[in-house]
Amino acid sequence: MEHSEYRLPEKRRRRRCIILSVVSLLLLLIIVAVVLGLSLRQNTYKLKPTFIARCQEFKGYDCEKMWDVFEQAYVGRDPCDVPMEAYDPFIAAAPLKPACNRMMFWSKTKDLVHDFTEKRDCYITVEDSLLGSVLDGLTWCGKEGSRETFTTGCPGWTDCVNNTVRSFWNRVSTAFADAACGDVTAMLNGSIVTPFHPASIFASIEVKRFNYPRVKSLNVVLVTQNKTVTNCTNASLKDLQKELDQGITYNCEEVTETQIQDCSSHPEKPCGACW
Repeated sequence: MEHSEYRLPEKRRRRRCIILSVVSLLLLLIIVAVVLGLSLRQNTYKLKPTFIARCQEFKGYDCEKMWDVFEQAYVGRDPCDVPMEAYDPFIAAAPLKPACNRMMFWSKTKDLVHDFTEKRDCYITVEDSLLGSVLDGLTWCGKEGSRETFTTGCPGWTDCVNNTVRSFWNRVSTAFADAACGDVTAMLNGSIVTPFHPASIFASIEVKRFNYPRVKSLNVVLVTQNKTVTNCTNASLKDLQKELDQGITYNCEEVTETQIQDCSSHPEKPCGACW
């Protein structure tokens, strides 16, 4: 009798502990779900303010209208089924203006190029235009049956060909190359085996849009470092020359990254002296 009286409260205590543990776990899961949901929601609504703020740095555009046209390209669609052409209305809303002799293309040299164009007013990249600036470094997509824009859970660059972000940059790069005129410059990476890689946007899209006589010449700036593995005689650069429209002259110069950075920091130097 005394033994059973002792064990009954013990069982109740254990039952209470189990119930409390389960309740605590459920509360924790609910809190995590709410926090995660709020986080995703905040990420979703972060894209538009960034887009609008960047757009407003360019004069003469209705940035709210630009956002609406941009969003129509992918909202409600499978994020792997957004072809380049879906962005045609957006491109048409802010057509790229030719900047003859000042257009800079790049491949695997983004940070160096943008540091240079930010400090010097000699050249302009696609990311310096309104079309490229508003979405540089951002991720977005839509989903079938939804009217929202998402910034998480979107396919990566290589996950599918017609994904939302890849199609956008392919389309904008096409427009930028179509606007190229005069003497064109391209900054390529001399620290990789294939500076002119066939899968790059520069090789697969932009170079193919350089038409003579609109484009008269292409000057390749091959950026070298201490561990440079290639030079202007690289086989891929020979392929680049073959891709060029007949009549476009080609030139390649090996320039150290230090030299470009030094030129970036001295605006009194003429841009032609940078390489």
